[in-house]
Amino acid sequence: MTEQDELARVHYLPSSNTEVIEGEVVSEAEYARLTSQRHRAIERYRGYGSTVVATGRVVTTVAKHDRTKAALGHGMTVVQGLESWGRRTWDASTLGVYRRQIKAAEAMGNTDEVKEWTERMEAVKDRRHKRLMDLPTLLKGLVKAGVVSLAAAVVLTLLVGLLVQLSDAGSFVGVVSGVLGALNWLFTAIAWAWTPLIVVAPYVISVGVLLGAWREGRRRGTAPGWLATAADADTDVSIDETTIARALSALRIPQVTAYLKEGLPLQFITPARRDGRGTHAIVRLPAGVTAERVANRRADLATGLHRLSKEVWPTTGAEAGILDLWVADKGALAEGAGPYPLLSEGVVDVFKGVPFGKTLRGEPVLAPLLERNTLTGGMPGQGKSSAARVIMAGAALDPTAELRIWVPDANFDFEVFRPRCSRYVMGAEDEKIGEILAHLRELHAEVQARGELLVKYEVPAVTRELASKNVGLHPVFALLEEAHVAIQHPLYGKEISQLLVDIVRLGRKRAIHLILSTQAPTKDSMPRDVTRNCSNGVAFAVGDHVANDALLGQGAYAAGHRATELIPGTDKGTAVVKGFTGERSDIVQVYFLDVSRDNDQVTPIIERAMAEINRRGRVPGATSEAPQIEAPRDLLEDLDAVMGTDPVPVADLPALLANHAPNWAPYRKLTGKALRAELAELGVKVPSTGNKWPVDPVTVREALAKRATADLDDEE
Repeated sequence: MTEQDELARVHYLPSSNTEVIEGEVVSEAEYARLTSQRHRAIERYRGYGSTVVATGRVVTTVAKHDRTKAALGHGMTVVQGLESWGRRTWDASTLGVYRRQIKAAEAMGNTDEVKEWTERMEAVKDRRHKRLMDLPTLLKGLVKAGVVSLAAAVVLTLLVGLLVQLSDAGSFVGVVSGVLGALNWLFTAIAWAWTPLIVVAPYVISVGVLLGAWREGRRRGTAPGWLATAADADTDVSIDETTIARALSALRIPQVTAYLKEGLPLQFITPARRDGRGTHAIVRLPAGVTAERVANRRADLATGLHRLSKEVWPTTGAEAGILDLWVADKGALAEGAGPYPLLSEGVVDVFKGVPFGKTLRGEPVLAPLLERNTLTGGMPGQGKSSAARVIMAGAALDPTAELRIWVPDANFDFEVFRPRCSRYVMGAEDEKIGEILAHLRELHAEVQARGELLVKYEVPAVTRELASKNVGLHPVFALLEEAHVAIQHPLYGKEISQLLVDIVRLGRKRAIHLILSTQAPTKDSMPRDVTRNCSNGVAFAVGDHVANDALLGQGAYAAGHRATELIPGTDKGTAVVKGFTGERSDIVQVYFLDVSRDNDQVTPIIERAMAEINRRGRVPGATSEAPQIEAPRDLLEDLDAVMGTDPVPVADLPALLANHAPNWAPYRKLTGKALRAELAELGVKVPSTGNKWPVDPVTVREALAKRATADLDDEE
C-alpha cells in the first residue's frame, strides 16, 4: 500500500466526542505506528485530520441552521397560504379575477375578449344581487318551516296521547311525560357531548386551518431564497401557471415585466396540465414579445422552472406571440428513448412502419416507410447516422425487404449491415463513387420497370400482397449516407443528383424508399427537388433556418418548427421530425443502436433477420449481378479516336464522343461550351474562326504527345 493509499484509508480523530462524518477510526497504537514509520506523512495527515474535524463541526452547525430554516420555511408557507386565502376572498368579493382579465384583454387590444369578460362579470353581479334579494324570503321560509314543524310535533303528540287514553292502552299524561323525558335525555346527552367538543374543537379547527394554509402556501407560493436548505436542492417544484409566470418574469423581458407589474395575469390558452412525462401549457405572451424570443433563452427559462435545459421545450404556437411550452418531469428524459424494442425478438412489416423512438411525452413513434422518402440531417455527432441505422435495422427485420447501402466515406457505422444488403459500397475514392453511380443507375432502371409492373397488375401502388409475391415488387430500402459527398463529387455528382431526383419522384409508389443522410442540406449539397419530395424529415440540431427548412419543409422555421432550438451536445439523439404522425412536427428522442465492438447491438438483429430470410429462401435482390462503372475516360484520347484529319466544330464533338462511349455519363450531358473549357484546361486552344470554334485534331494530338513526353521525363 502506498503512502497516499494509507492516508486515504483513515481519518485521524483526536477526541472521542467528535462527530464522525466519514472514515475509519484508528487506535492510538495504530496512529503511533504510522507516526514512527512516516513521520513527515503523518504531519500532513494530522493536518488533514484536523481539517476533517473542522469540516465535521461546520457540517453539524449547518445541519442545525438547516433545521431552523426548515421550521421557518414551514411557517412562511403557512403565512403565504393565509395570504393566498385572503387574496382569493378579496377577489371573490370584488370580482377581481374578472377585472384583471378585462384589464389584460384591454392591454392586448382584444375587444371581443373585453366584451366577453365584461358580460361574464355582469352576469355574476346579477346572480349575486338576486341571491341577496332572495335572502329575506329564504329566512322567512326557514322560520315558517320551523314553526310549522314544531306545531306538527305538538299536535302529533297530543293525538297519540288521546288515542292511547281512549283505547285504555295507557294514559294521556303518560304519553306526554314520555315524550318530555325523551327530549330531556336528548338535551342532557347533547350537553355532555358539547362540553368536550367545545374544549377540543378550537385545537382541531386550528390544526385544520394551519394544515390547509400550509397546503395552500405550497401550491401558491415559494419560500424566500434565504430559507432554502440543502435538502431543497433535490426537491421538485410543481409546474403550474404561477411557476411559469414567475419563470417568464425572471427573464426580465421589458414587455413581460411591465405587463406583470400592472397586476395583469398571463393569458393561458391551455392551462398547465399533465401531458405524458411532463406538463404542457400554451400561453399568450404580452404584446411585442414573440415565442421565438423566449425560446432563444431556453436555458434561462429552464433555471426559473428548476429544470435542465433539455427538459424545457418552448416553441412557437399558432401565432408568433403564443408560447407552446412543455416541461418534463425532473429526470424523466435522462434515459432517452430507452432500449430499442426489437433488440432480442420480433419481426417487422414495413408497410406498417418501423420503431423509431419516443416523443418527449414518452409515446412510441413509428417511422412510416412505404410511399415515403426520408431526409435526415444535422450537425456532426448529433444522431443523423444513428437515425438512419434505426430505420435500416427495422427494414432488415422484414424478410421481404431488400436493403442497399452506400457510404461515400471511410465510415464503418453500417459495415454490420453488409450480410443483409444486396448492394453495399463503402469508401470515398473516385472508383467507389463511380460504383455508387452505377448502382443508382440500376435503381433508376428498376423504378421504370416497376412502373410497367404496376400497369400490368392494375394497381396504383405496391400492396403488401404484391410485395410478398415473387413478382419483382418487393420493398427496396436504399440508404445514401453522407449524401453530400456523392452529390458534390466533381466527376459524378451531377448525374447522381439527377438520378436521386428521379428516384424520389417516382419510386415511392413502386415500393422504393430512399433515405438520404447529410450534414449540410443546402441547395449545393442537396437538390431542392429531393428535399421537396422527401415527406419524412428528421432534423437534429442545425445551425440556421436554411438547413432547418431543407429538412422540415419550406416555411417550417417561420411556423415554429425549429431544429435550430436544439442544443448541440445537450440534445444529442433528439430530433424534430415531420411526416411521422398527424402533427406538423414532433420532437422525438431516437432509439440508439450501438455498433461498437464491445457492445454491438446491430449484428444480433442482422443475424436474426438472416435466419428468417434463410428459412424463406434468399436475400431479396441479391441474385442479380451488381453493375460496374466504366473506368474514367481520357478526353484527349477519345477525341483522337473520333476525329479524322480535318478540324471539327466544337458543337459537333459531344455527339461524336457520346457515340464513342455511350455508357460514359459525362459525354451524354457535354456541351460545346463545356468542352471548349475542358480543352483549354488541357492546353488545347480552340480559335473562334467564323464563330464555329473549330477543334484542330493536330492540336489535340500535339497535346497528347506533349503529355506523353512529360510522363517519360517524370519516369526518368
